[in-house]
Amino acid sequence: MVNFEEALQIILSDARRQGVERVDFNNALHRVLAEDIRSDVDMPPFNKAAMDGFACRRADLSDEMQVVETIAAGAIATRSVGAGQCIRIMTGAKVPDGADTVIMVEQTEEVGTERIRFTGVKTTPNIAYKAEDVQKGDVVLQEAEFIKAQHIAMLSSVGAVMPLVSKRPRVAVLSTGDELVEPAEVPGPGMIRNSNGFQLAAQVKAAHCIANYMGIIPDDKDATDRAIRKALAENDVVILSGGVSMGDFDFVPEIMKKNQVKIGFSKVAVKPGRPTVFGRTEKSAIFGLPGNPVSSFINFEVFVKPLLFEMMGHQYRPLQLQMPLAVPFRRKKADRREFLPVYIDPATGEVTPVQYHGSAHIHAVGLAQGLMNIPAGVFELEKGVFTDVRPI
Repeated sequence: MVNFEEALQIILSDARRQGVERVDFNNALHRVLAEDIRSDVDMPPFNKAAMDGFACRRADLSDEMQVVETIAAGAIATRSVGAGQCIRIMTGAKVPDGADTVIMVEQTEEVGTERIRFTGVKTTPNIAYKAEDVQKGDVVLQEAEFIKAQHIAMLSSVGAVMPLVSKRPRVAVLSTGDELVEPAEVPGPGMIRNSNGFQLAAQVKAAHCIANYMGIIPDDKDATDRAIRKALAENDVVILSGGVSMGDFDFVPEIMKKNQVKIGFSKVAVKPGRPTVFGRTEKSAIFGLPGNPVSSFINFEVFVKPLLFEMMGHQYRPLQLQMPLAVPFRRKKADRREFLPVYIDPATGEVTPVQYHGSAHIHAVGLAQGLMNIPAGVFELEKGVFTDVRPI
């Protein structure tokens, strides 16, 4: 059995990239850049007014000034500013030649027809200078950046309308077990609905990869062999839930080996989710996750998701918050790292463990806002102690 850190290192040690493609920047949200993005222009491209006001010479601030022209954003002055003159200017417009200051409208008063006077005591130039933000040729977004909404604006501003991005892994999701029926069916005696398959497919989509739900595999060696062989041939990552513990029908690891899967580990010291299997073929990675839905949910978050991002060229760093416990925490065994579903109180920032009946209690995760990370060897935590929490 490997510990959490060892398992993650094994998973990430040989993450295969999926190639690259160019996409329209409108479709680049939540993709990973496969190239540096450089600006093709200076930003700002010229000295521009930072606010509505009057462009003038600082030397004339103590005198009355004649307004000789008005320019809007996008327009260019037809004349320069001379001694005793100013030009009415709007935010974003190019500052006319001769002017070195833009005074705010609020700091002026009219003293005659198209004549103003500065009423302030002092003023900054109120000019956004050419190239003070970005110079032409500067890198504005780096390779491996995970593209968010604010990055779309940056791509737009530099004309990067067809950025090069990493291809997304195709991820097969299969559930094992004779006891499973699909969600639209009413379970018969001894049967349950398949929640894992659709939960895991949704987690794949939330990781911005391509989910390929491949259905339920019965507890039959030949059927399991055929399903795994097909999934490995058609996908970059395969996720199976169930069939990996010590029961009579839990033969997934055996079938993996039959299909040339090199097993990296078959047990990991985490709670929930100890019977987690990971392996690789020449083409694909494969996870055998426990059938209990809380285990499969958590182990996807802590093991599968980092691999998917790594395959897209992005190092996944989950947000870890230090948050105080609202109540004391105790546990009888501390031989494994535990990820415990918790509520986060938005008013106090405190966390409370969700009422939790074990790894089959999927509603515990459904009501949680985070996972509290309790290291191995820790038996108890007092109220008010700050603990690591990963929002979900």
